[in-house]
Amino acid sequence: MKRRMMWIAAVLLGLLLVAALAFWLAVRQNGPTVLDAVDRLSGPDTGVELVHRASTGSHPEQRLIVYRGKSASGALPVFVFFHGGAWAHGDPRDYGFIARNIAPEGYVVVLGGYRLNEPGRYPAMLEDTAAAVGWVYDNIEDYGGDPDRIVLSGHSAGAYNVMQVALDTGWLEKAGVPQEAVRAVVGLAGPYDFHPFDTDRSRAAFASVGAGAESQPVNNVRGDAPPVLLVHGENDTVVRIRNSKALAHALQEAGARAETLYLPGKTHNDPLLALTHPWRRDPLVFERVAQFLQAAVPVSVPVQAETP
Repeated sequence: MKRRMMWIAAVLLGLLLVAALAFWLAVRQNGPTVLDAVDRLSGPDTGVELVHRASTGSHPEQRLIVYRGKSASGALPVFVFFHGGAWAHGDPRDYGFIARNIAPEGYVVVLGGYRLNEPGRYPAMLEDTAAAVGWVYDNIEDYGGDPDRIVLSGHSAGAYNVMQVALDTGWLEKAGVPQEAVRAVVGLAGPYDFHPFDTDRSRAAFASVGAGAESQPVNNVRGDAPPVLLVHGENDTVVRIRNSKALAHALQEAGARAETLYLPGKTHNDPLLALTHPWRRDPLVFERVAQFLQAAVPVSVPVQAETP
């Protein structure tokens, strides 16, 4: 009997290891899609629905998606999020988990896309990011959003996009967005100080078109910049934490408000994971982001998720 129980335990352990390996491979192949599925299956029904899709250009990657809580009322602040992917891959349609977790806090959520690879080389990715913010400013009232209370956010390459657009005032000006409409920026594991370009991805996206120091958010800081929250894993080997530290220091030296949350032992995707179920069980990141948003764009009455 004892040997039988040991054999059953070994089989179960083997199945768990196979399942873990399959999950790891799936995440590596298309991480956001897997995260979206896991969040949908493991999280509660937050009563958030997709209310609109729009194109911001002729390229299929120039797109955005609008989400809002079913029971939300009034004009809500807008959380505009841009995906990562080293300016080479990614799709806003895979990031529904951002909307399901942020919208119930009292926001309309917009997931933005931008051209990738050769069509998206600098400054095209910034043109597309600014165009998406411009669309939000011009149209979000139709979907219950307040165009004068916009928060920009992104992960990795997306964090670079929003930070550069928010700090270099020319981008929003060209898009017809008043600087004061962007109330805050949340950067998750973003590259903000990586010139000269020393990786294949950065060389392909920037050096191939002759971009220089002007392309770096750290070189565009200003004292009147919107408040910034930088979240970064201390063990991130994809985008080194020095990027967030350098930007935070430069912003603070210029007189701007820059908050940081550095995560011991965490790597590149952990700040993104922390905004999804079941990883939200560790509330450190999510609660800090929620507190930062509440300070920047106060929500007087939190949206209550619908229950089944």
